[in-house]
Amino acid sequence: MRTESNPRVLVTGAGGFIGHHLVTSLKQRGCWVRGVDIHPPEYTAVDADEFELRDLRRFDECLLATRGIDHVYALAADMGGMGFISANHATILRNNALINIHTLEAARMNGASRYLFSSSACVYPEHLQNEANVVPLREHDAYPANPQDAYGWEKLIAERLCLEYSGEYGLDTRIVRFHNIYGPYGTYDGGREKVPAALCRKVAMAEPRGEIEIWGDGEQTRSFCYVDDCFEGIYRLMQSDYPEPLNLGTEDMVKVNTLAEMIIALSGKDGLTLRHVDGPQGVRGRNSDNRQLRKVLDWEPSVTLSQGLEPTYRWIEKQVESGRPPGTTAPQQAVDQPGGRA
Repeated sequence: MRTESNPRVLVTGAGGFIGHHLVTSLKQRGCWVRGVDIHPPEYTAVDADEFELRDLRRFDECLLATRGIDHVYALAADMGGMGFISANHATILRNNALINIHTLEAARMNGASRYLFSSSACVYPEHLQNEANVVPLREHDAYPANPQDAYGWEKLIAERLCLEYSGEYGLDTRIVRFHNIYGPYGTYDGGREKVPAALCRKVAMAEPRGEIEIWGDGEQTRSFCYVDDCFEGIYRLMQSDYPEPLNLGTEDMVKVNTLAEMIIALSGKDGLTLRHVDGPQGVRGRNSDNRQLRKVLDWEPSVTLSQGLEPTYRWIEKQVESGRPPGTTAPQQAVDQPGGRA
């Protein structure tokens, strides 16, 4: 029987890194889950009760995706690492605006009771992130607005849309701002990978006493949140009654050079060195302030960077050693709807 404690759930972006992990977690909690994406998961089998290939830039597809659904976890986005984000501003802004406007309106029209939007630390103003030893970012720092790029601007607009839908239509919305989520079974090659996966791949491919490339001087700083903590935080936020944007990350800030050295140590390869080259670096420093997260959820991420890097590196190392071409899809269960890639 469908109740608020036993809802029918939709995860958009269910073919992506966080999305497919979230589907599995919700299934383990006993939820009935429909996954929707423009492609199936790349590295795991479909784990949803229903998985539909749909292009959520189209409103008619969003109406079909949200039919009969109580709770929506809206994770679908056209995104990637800094190399992709910094070179595809118009594409990202167009695609993600269409996805989020259409999915939110379709959820409202189909009577969904709760809607979680996956935002990003990219909404924060660039001028607050110009130093490597950055002051951790609090949720209210997003305004006055000045995100770094089109990806951040679109996320901030979609946050506002969720808040306005809550005020005007009564749709119960949640907003989570991710800070650098990483883990196994995610993109590690092809230009859309994030820095932990990219560095794991480079180290796995390197010969002993070789070198790996780092974009910039490697002194830029970030904090990284393991994917298990990510979907635990998402679920806790959805179950809460907190309607405002909330950071989800760790407060353990490290330099990119340090991150690379940790991965090299995991690999056990002797004599690997770092070579710094020109390339997009994003902001100089970024870290999460988790005071509000602890207050709202009485919880915060607990997996340390060294604990999370171990399974992440081992999985990527296995992919590299197997010679499996990136993007080769694992065997899938049947899906319900044909579709293409964004």
